[in-house]
Amino acid sequence: MNRIDAIIKPEKLESVITALTDAGFEGMTMSRCSGRGDNLGTAKKGGAGTTFIDYTASKIKLEVVVRDEDTRKVIDLIRGTVNTGTPGDGRIFVTPVIMAVRIDTGEFDAASL
Repeated sequence: MNRIDAIIKPEKLESVITALTDAGFEGMTMSRCSGRGDNLGTAKKGGAGTTFIDYTASKIKLEVVVRDEDTRKVIDLIRGTVNTGTPGDGRIFVTPVIMAVRIDTGEFDAASL
């Protein structure tokens, strides 16, 4: 099993949820986050006409745990849904999951998904 963490633009969340759900991947966790990548920040207007650099961007972190054989399919679904070809589209990270347990049923690993 693998955990796929996708850092995406907030406006892409609904379309990613739809794409994953339509493909049979219904379990996911979403959280708001902020950070920065290669960009050096965005100029913003402050009070009294001042300008400042905002070094963070609002993003959504989407986490999905899948079977090994579904990893590439989910990556392709996420990337295909959010990719605009411009900086700031986000990142995808994959981490091995050594165990998963469904609390209510006691199922382990792939059966718990």
